[in-house]
This record gives sequence, structure tokens and C-alpha cells, in this order.
Amino acid sequence: MLIGNLGKDPDIQFLEGNIGVAKFSLATTETYKDRSGKLISQTEWHTIVLWRGLAELAQKYLHKGSLVYIEGRLKTRSWEDKEGNKKFATEIVGDNLIMLDKRGEGLQGGGFENFDNAGPEDNSSASPEPGDERLPF
Repeated sequence: MLIGNLGKDPDIQFLEGNIGVAKFSLATTETYKDRSGKLISQTEWHTIVLWRGLAELAQKYLHKGSLVYIEGRLKTRSWEDKEGNKKFATEIVGDNLIMLDKRGEGLQGGGFENFDNAGPEDNSSASPEPGDERLPF
């Protein structure tokens, strides 16, 4: 579960069978005081991957700076680059997305919206389910 801001607009591609997959970076920031009382902020960057209906919703409603809540699972993949070196990437495959932008900033009509998706194994496309305007925790 992550809450953060998009670092860039979602990049969507369509695979065979018109299956949408969107990728974007998400920044999460932790702020705390050190022993001397100085405020310290640390930002982590995560790669988010959304499939099918969630990918299309991300393309339509999300943009750089959007505040979102993402639920998902870690997925690590590996490949060899052109020089034969083994590379690894750990991504978060999103199963649930809640847009947290203030009313009017992210959605036409505004408000918090909750969308979920069963993931790439699900053959159905996800449809939006309105949130109840409460945070998920």
C-alpha cells in the first residue's frame, strides 16, 4: 500500500488482444525528525504497473503530480542487456487505485474515486466503483 505523487504522466501500451498496460513512477516521501530535532525528508521512487481497465483509467485521469493510493504486489523481473549483463527491476503491479486529488484537480466532477482490478490474469476489464470519500485506512 502506497500513497504518493506521480513523477510523470502514465505511459500506456496495448499488447496483443488490445490489453492495456500502463507504467509510471510514484514518489513516496517519509518525513521525520533526527536526534537533533532537524526535520528530514526522504523520497523513494517506485515503478507502478497497471493492467487492463486500470491502465486505461490511469491514462485518462492521472497526470504528473496526481496524488494516488495504490494497493498491489511486488513483481521482480530480469533480463539480459545488449552486453549480456543480467538486469533486474522490481515493480509494483497495482490491484487497486484510489485517486486522492482534491475535488476538481484530477477528475471532472472531482472527489475521491476508487478503482480495482484483478490483475493481468483476469480476462475481464475493470470497471470503476465509486469510493465513499473516506481514506482506505
